[in-house]
Amino acid sequence: MESLIGLVNRIQRACTALGDYGGDQAFSSLWDALPSVAVVGGQSSGKSSVLESIVGRDFLPRGSGIVTRRPLVLQLQKTEEGQQEYGEFGHLPRKKFTDFALLRKEIQDETDRVTGKTKQISPVPIHLSIYSPNVVNLTLIDLPGLTKVAVEGQPESIVRDIENMVRSYVEKPNCIILAISPANQDIATSDAIKIAREVDPSGERTFGVLTKLDLMDQGTNALDVLEGRAYRLQHPWVGIVNRSQADINKNTDMIAARKKEREYFATSPDYGHLSSKMGSEYLAKLLSKHLESVIRSRIPSITSLINKNIDELESEMDHLGRPISLDAGAQLYTILELCRAFDKIFKEHLDGGRSGGDRIYGVFDNQLPAALKKLPFDRHLSIQNVRKIVSEADGYQPHLIAPEQGYRRLIESSLNYFRGPAEASVDAVNFVLKDLVRKSIGECQELRRFPSLQSTIAGAANEALERFRDESKKTVIRLVDMESSYLTVDFFRRLPQEVEKVGNAGPGSRDSTPNASNSDRYAEAHFRRIGSNVSSYVNMVSETLRHTIPKAVVYCQVKEAKSNLLNYFYTQIGKKEGKQLSDLLDEDPTLMDRRLQCAKRLELYKKARDEIESASWLRATLRSGSGFLAWNASLRSLYKNGGRWLLIVGAHGFPLWKIY
Repeated sequence: MESLIGLVNRIQRACTALGDYGGDQAFSSLWDALPSVAVVGGQSSGKSSVLESIVGRDFLPRGSGIVTRRPLVLQLQKTEEGQQEYGEFGHLPRKKFTDFALLRKEIQDETDRVTGKTKQISPVPIHLSIYSPNVVNLTLIDLPGLTKVAVEGQPESIVRDIENMVRSYVEKPNCIILAISPANQDIATSDAIKIAREVDPSGERTFGVLTKLDLMDQGTNALDVLEGRAYRLQHPWVGIVNRSQADINKNTDMIAARKKEREYFATSPDYGHLSSKMGSEYLAKLLSKHLESVIRSRIPSITSLINKNIDELESEMDHLGRPISLDAGAQLYTILELCRAFDKIFKEHLDGGRSGGDRIYGVFDNQLPAALKKLPFDRHLSIQNVRKIVSEADGYQPHLIAPEQGYRRLIESSLNYFRGPAEASVDAVNFVLKDLVRKSIGECQELRRFPSLQSTIAGAANEALERFRDESKKTVIRLVDMESSYLTVDFFRRLPQEVEKVGNAGPGSRDSTPNASNSDRYAEAHFRRIGSNVSSYVNMVSETLRHTIPKAVVYCQVKEAKSNLLNYFYTQIGKKEGKQLSDLLDEDPTLMDRRLQCAKRLELYKKARDEIESASWLRATLRSGSGFLAWNASLRSLYKNGGRWLLIVGAHGFPLWKIY
């Protein structure tokens, strides 16, 4: 069966290609969920030498100060004996490096490509896969060495920056910590153990490695540490003897160095009894076995995370929409569909499916009645104004019985006041409709992708609403004018007739004289009565207009907006050419980039899910005899139908068929 470590390696490479290397992400980071081994140590702790000893080749840049300035994800994959060793970078997937000196140079060049020639660090990892018969299946993440002071060329924050980067890896519950400490220093001062103790106080995730055992002062040893008495971990400490600087300068072969390391522990009087559990080869096997065990236990939670992210990404892709076709006909169809989606939401606002339509009723039920009540009829129909208008209407010949011309002028001038509330109602409803257009465009998920089309639809809708408003104003003004053009005669016929005091007075009465009668006719009560009659008539008209103005406004504006809001736009859009249609569907570059990233990440998660499910199913199937026979029979059937497969023997001796 293929190693589960190889499965995780492929997912890690895909994560890096998509920019998911942990930290704050829009979605849960798949990188953070994958088990890994982080190599932690202070500068000059022998960290690089341990990694090279595990690999069996010189390949890491060397020098003073901070050499590792980007995380190096080192993926080791065991090949068959006799096959050539080579390395392959994630950023150069088709280029094989068989010369490990060139591989070292590429690590340095790729580091400089992101950080420059400075001493800065970067969290963006470098992926390096090494294929060799001299390694075990294992993935290690080499992190920058912890330091205590900044040297020349380094920013003052470098100490904190490196520690924060290391913490961002080792704090993850799926991270196995490989804490490397030199044996010739007090373990209590170890930078690696210090940070491991803070993030993993129980020691469940920490493997302790003690280097430079051969450089300890004569007569001393590190048994207290290696046997867990000085600092106890849940996993055994492993001692390592790296190549000396002289061996490095002489380019001593790493395979020979491994042999020399085995001989050191086998012949050491201090560590001979631990020799079977010491050395870089034992460390690599120990880590490989433990990492695969952790991966196997984490697969359910990883699968759950992947499924959750697939659901979230598919939901976002639905909101973002699919890519637009280049065909003009398809683009026109898309525009019309988007317009219908907007129109549907706009109608829902008016009909009560969404909020906002009730504001139109508020105009009729609150604003219009309030405006009618505020009209200045008290001032207009005051005794002084009534006297003035009636007298002006009479001219040189005073009225004989009832001042009809005065009545008409008073009524007509009073009714003109209704124009203001009528037009204000039209404008208020127009404002509400425009606001609903704005809200509907904002709520139309499909339109969010196309700012140009949003503006065009908003402009077309508002132009239509202006036309509806103009027609509505004409209509409500006509209603007012109609009330002025023909007065309701029955209203005045029902009024109590004024009693002529001249006819009722006795011949001897003092009031029977012409001067007395004339004085009474023009008395204050007479004009008050005229003002009261006109006020009653105006109130009757006001009540009528309070009901007819809303009818006219709804008919001319609301009903038209529901039925014909984009009709003119539809006639114009059909005349546009392909380039004009493309301009309307010109998306926001940020949104296009977001869709692309979502699509790539969705592909990653689906591929990861398929890989995990396939690996889990094959492992379970091939362990059962009946399952094995059934799978074998299906492969034979596939072969008969033209299929091909390749037989691979995995790390545990299980067969794996790869179908083509």
